[in-house]
Amino acid sequence: MDEIDEATAPPKPEEEEKFRPHYPEKAEDEGFLTQQGLKKKLLRLGVGWLVPEPGDEITVHYRASVLGGLQFTSSKDKGEPLVMVIGQDSILKGCEEGLVTMRKGEISIFTVPPKIAHGVYDIFPSIPFGSNLQLEVELISWLKVVDVCGDGGIMKKILSTSDVLERAQKKDEVTVKYEVKLEDGTLVARTTEDGVEFLVNEGHLCPAIAKTVVTMRKGEKAIVRVEPKYAFGDQEAMRVVKKITNPVETFEKPNSGTVAQIRYVAKLVDGTIFDRKGYDGEEPFEFKVDEEQVINGLDLAVSTMKQGEVAQIIINHEYGFGSKKTVTDLAVVPPLSTLYYEVELVAFTKVKESWDMEPEEKIEYAAKRKQEGNAYFKDGKYQRASLRYEMAAKYVEFDNIFTKEQKMLGRFFKVTCNLNNAVCMLKLKEFREAAKLCSEVLKLESRNVKALFRRAQAYIETNDLDLAELDLKKALEMEPDNGEVNLQLARLKKLLSYYDKKESKLFVNMLGKLRISNLCSVIQFSCLPSAGLHRTGTFSITLDSPI
Repeated sequence: MDEIDEATAPPKPEEEEKFRPHYPEKAEDEGFLTQQGLKKKLLRLGVGWLVPEPGDEITVHYRASVLGGLQFTSSKDKGEPLVMVIGQDSILKGCEEGLVTMRKGEISIFTVPPKIAHGVYDIFPSIPFGSNLQLEVELISWLKVVDVCGDGGIMKKILSTSDVLERAQKKDEVTVKYEVKLEDGTLVARTTEDGVEFLVNEGHLCPAIAKTVVTMRKGEKAIVRVEPKYAFGDQEAMRVVKKITNPVETFEKPNSGTVAQIRYVAKLVDGTIFDRKGYDGEEPFEFKVDEEQVINGLDLAVSTMKQGEVAQIIINHEYGFGSKKTVTDLAVVPPLSTLYYEVELVAFTKVKESWDMEPEEKIEYAAKRKQEGNAYFKDGKYQRASLRYEMAAKYVEFDNIFTKEQKMLGRFFKVTCNLNNAVCMLKLKEFREAAKLCSEVLKLESRNVKALFRRAQAYIETNDLDLAELDLKKALEMEPDNGEVNLQLARLKKLLSYYDKKESKLFVNMLGKLRISNLCSVIQFSCLPSAGLHRTGTFSITLDSPI
């Protein structure tokens, strides 16, 4: 007891012996890969060092049998290899931790104990329950699959890789070749052999293309499966299509209120010219962008153009002259006509940006934009109203050099315009954006009942019912007699009761169907868009070069 402690660190606690997997490295070598008992025997070495990962699409031949017994299924008997996503196939699911150790061309035998042979007994009821299974697998090839946004909305399958390490950045200009089709094979859009150039941070055609491009390297080819929210939604974006025929190097584009000067020739589908401006010595046509001075499709297209740019624009009738017959000086435009424009943006004079304005100009501009937004809102033009409210709030966002009175006015416009914009977003069914706008208001006024109420409305639509309940209860604390808040809370309680009963019934049904066994049950749920409302698109993309 008199000895000194000469240790320089505390003693390490005794650890339980950990499981150490053994990965076979030569033919006929075998070992356990997992603590659950998955065993691998290597029959033929593969080539290279790369191996697939969970989520990748692999092509395999397989032969499945009971250990020491008869074969019960084989891909070669079916005449073609199995193409599957690792982790999603019930026959090979038990050995997925072995599949991710295989190299191209490798053949291995996996012994799968019953506790991880998920679902195989249900597919092949003739297999004696509790049997060990043996799966001989040949990895023919695989394609890397990347979840671009992390939510399954954009799944990129890489067809050919690139030796270039650098990826495109959001600030880069890229050249991309693509072909866009719907699930039924309908061709939506296709670039020329030369591809199309665009700035990544400005996007192109639909959100999925820009989001995918920043994951690609020069020369890479991929097939991209896109859910509606990253594609065209209800295909609104395809009502106006622009193809640039004369690109330019500048970056500035017209903003709302810009005075633009354009030359154009407008035709019907049969080539009939119904309008023509700015040619044969005539001055370019002048109009204000986003002020309803030209048809909506032309307005939208010009707002995306650069000075000197020439583009072909196809405009669906909904963004053209609609269902009415229109008579021009050159021809008659029949109802429901698709319009074809060739447009050159000759010049434009932008509205002053906020950083170029004095504080009093910003306040005046915000007031004007809010009034315009109110007028559009009353006419049911919620998209245009939203843009006005957004611009009004943006111009008074930074108030460092404002006087005390100007700061009060700026705060007023930020609060009221964001609240008004939230109503527009609710009308347009952009519920997450509505919630975000209300949150911005609550940063300034934490007890704003309108912001709490509208955010609750948005949360109900996104099924965030607990968050909605919190907002409504907080609103009632401040205004207990508010009829709208009370009605919304009553509606919410009915919804919560409905979901509680539904979940209870589902749980009871699940219990009734379960059988007591050593099998691990895996329940997979799939969420699909409503038929007829949204359509999933497939893109084939090649990235030629980030510049």
